[in-house]
Amino acid sequence: MAAGRLQAFWNHPAGPKTIHFWAPAFKWGITFANIADMSRPADKISTPQQVAVTMTGLIWTRYATQITPVNYSLMTVNAFMAVTGLYQLGRKVDYEMNKDKVPAS
Repeated sequence: MAAGRLQAFWNHPAGPKTIHFWAPAFKWGITFANIADMSRPADKISTPQQVAVTMTGLIWTRYATQITPVNYSLMTVNAFMAVTGLYQLGRKVDYEMNKDKVPAS
């Protein structure tokens, strides 16, 4: 039974013999880098970069659901890209809105 499942995975139209498998696998690197950047100060966040990450995530998440076969790996990595990008943009907006406020002593 395991051999049959392995063979089905290997021969799947979005399996490891195709770019449809490897592109999302390597795209996780962008998401992991964005997660690592969450420890950086908010003033160092690049707004254009995070807009690009967010929009790429949103656009390609939708695309992954419209192609045949539906590529759940591509959809997942791009959904995570969109979420991490939105979170970083939220941090940047919060920083920009509050940077002039003096903390109460």
